[in-house]
Amino acid sequence: MRVRHRLAALLTCALALAQPAFAKGDPSFVLTGTAEHFGSYFPSYLANGYFSTLTAPRGTEPTRGYMVATMDYAKDDIARPAAIPGWNEIDYNPGGGWLNSTRLGKEIFTDYAQTLDMYDATLETRYRFSYANKSTDVEVTTFVSQDAGHLAATRLILTPQFDGSVQLTFPIRLWSEYQPRFPIATMTGEEMIAAVIASGQNLDNKPIPTPDRAAVWYPGVVRIQSSGGDTRTLTLWWDGRAEQGVAVAQAAAIELPKGLEIEDVQLEKGPYKLSLNLKARVRKGQRYRFTKYIAASREGWGGDAQADLALAKAARQQGFDALLARHQAAWHRLWTSDIRIEGDASVQKAVHSDLYYLLSNSTEGTAWPMGACALTPGYAGHAFWDSDSWVFPALLLLHPERAKPIVMFRNRTIAPAQERARQYGVKGTMYPWEADPETGKDYTPHFAYGVFREVHVNADIAIAQWQYYLATGDEAWLKQYGWPVIEQVATFWASRVAYDQAHDRYEIHHVTSPDEAYDDVPNDSFTNAAAQKALRIAVKAAAKVGAKADPQWTTIADKMFIPFDEQAQRHLDFDASVPHDKITWMGSSLAWLMYPDLDLPMSPQVRRNDFDFQLHELKEHGDDPNEMMMVMLAVGSAELGDAKGAGEWIQRNLVGFLKAPFNVRTETVANNAGYILATSAGFVQSFVYGLSGLRIDDGGLTEAYAPALPPGWNSLTLKGIHFRGKQYDITIEHGADGKAKLIRKPL
Repeated sequence: MRVRHRLAALLTCALALAQPAFAKGDPSFVLTGTAEHFGSYFPSYLANGYFSTLTAPRGTEPTRGYMVATMDYAKDDIARPAAIPGWNEIDYNPGGGWLNSTRLGKEIFTDYAQTLDMYDATLETRYRFSYANKSTDVEVTTFVSQDAGHLAATRLILTPQFDGSVQLTFPIRLWSEYQPRFPIATMTGEEMIAAVIASGQNLDNKPIPTPDRAAVWYPGVVRIQSSGGDTRTLTLWWDGRAEQGVAVAQAAAIELPKGLEIEDVQLEKGPYKLSLNLKARVRKGQRYRFTKYIAASREGWGGDAQADLALAKAARQQGFDALLARHQAAWHRLWTSDIRIEGDASVQKAVHSDLYYLLSNSTEGTAWPMGACALTPGYAGHAFWDSDSWVFPALLLLHPERAKPIVMFRNRTIAPAQERARQYGVKGTMYPWEADPETGKDYTPHFAYGVFREVHVNADIAIAQWQYYLATGDEAWLKQYGWPVIEQVATFWASRVAYDQAHDRYEIHHVTSPDEAYDDVPNDSFTNAAAQKALRIAVKAAAKVGAKADPQWTTIADKMFIPFDEQAQRHLDFDASVPHDKITWMGSSLAWLMYPDLDLPMSPQVRRNDFDFQLHELKEHGDDPNEMMMVMLAVGSAELGDAKGAGEWIQRNLVGFLKAPFNVRTETVANNAGYILATSAGFVQSFVYGLSGLRIDDGGLTEAYAPALPPGWNSLTLKGIHFRGKQYDITIEHGADGKAKLIRKPL
């Protein structure tokens, strides 16, 4: 297995070398923060899908990091990501004050620039630190290795403009438990809001960059069980466990500059910090390189602290440059699948930042999903339909190996979904709205209890399973992994529908619409259409794997009621008996009917009428729209053949949602609920499926809609698309007749 994997990596590397050098030095991969961002700095993160650290302006201060599916299970609380001890910090004191404690002022941090190079996945920070009549040139480089998943490193280069004695510390921050913690698992909405207010906090929108929902989306804790360090070998280590969760471990190995005149090294071991503290003499104008190598692991992924210590020491032996080169090469291989836009530099940069965030949070060869807000505590790290309907399709054609863990997670967690179905009196699997990424169990907060009715997630999951099979053609996978999920979801729908004898049709009552303010409504159109598609998928999948389909699946699908206004010739959001009059993030959910994973068949005129109604309701009943709606409107415009409109909605996705300096997407323009991967994935889908008109269906990778190219664009290329064992470059450009045309080039 390992030999085959290594061979595949070598072949991929050879392919990368054969590709034109599009990216090195390409400004669309570079995001830079300046001193102007000091007051509104919205942190990015560095991650490799397994663990992370947030960025910070100095490049040296301690920040929280998180590890994949490493959850805290405190009493009466929901499962939430446990913040692993902060590993990235290095602090420096030239004699007048510590770097990380000094006020972040333009006159103190001069010639400042911090660059996130997304092609290399590195963060580089440079400035002159001038304080207390002493100046030092500072250069910091940090990365989390894409090549060696357990490793990360930070290198600090100091060039003092003086002779003298300095201090440095290399800490691991042992975070205290977040306070106050609330019994979110048992609190009603009113109780939760009252508790937040009583704690001196609120849930209102905040000024950038303060998180809006920190009062409820706080991190969990890792309890340190043992720790230590060695001043001779310059190493640190700890073993711990997330609160009632999995074991976690970490180690650090420090590399000092050759020839450094060391005066003293001490080990500091306290309840909040484990650190190696150094005193040394430096000379004016000499460059000193200090490097901190980190190894991290968790139960089910790697070993304990002693195993991590061996990894960290081995990394130190290899050296920073060698470790960095392999990390960069791994990212360069990922970028051989890319989206290239000729004619709009701002859109190109946004696409690259969204791909960067998706790739930073995806794994390969696992069965872990991606949390709604990546490796951060946002939305408590839970897996929503975001994974299946938004992130999965965005990755599927570009990086199928990184989309696969999402569908594998649903197979791995069939048992808890079956148990949940039994609890609600239905058959098959009833996957939760908010699934714990480790166990798959339901951890929806009690105050959001009503979303147990947002059952379209069960159909979304089956659709994703079938999409994976269609895109790969892997019948062995379908039989072993996909079919069990699809069959159980179909069984759920057959037990969940109600038969209306008077109209000879099947209905679905008591659901929450994707436009979630509409709770407990009958016949939500998106839910009914998704259930219909899931049932039809089950019939096809059964035939493929040689299983017997329940005849009821076809009967129900054929007679599924999808509300429609005959006079207006458009779909309704849900049953006509429910007034459509609430102010929501979406205005309406009709745009979802034409989104790629569902793509409900309808005539061009009905599609136009649905789209027009969506726009009208967004204006009349929409407030601070969720960005999901913006990307759906771009896709809808493309389906209607409106290239200009699609381009305008794509541009709208650049305004307000991207927080400086690193294009972190927030859920809406007005709030700071950040790192929402669904919105990054939705923006990517605007190109992969929207402007291309491509759909993954029974016929293959089908040109279901005419391609669209916004005015002013010269071309759009989907590079390195994977489909059924082959690769393509798919380009949209202007034909001789001025119309957009799509060209597939086999690789």
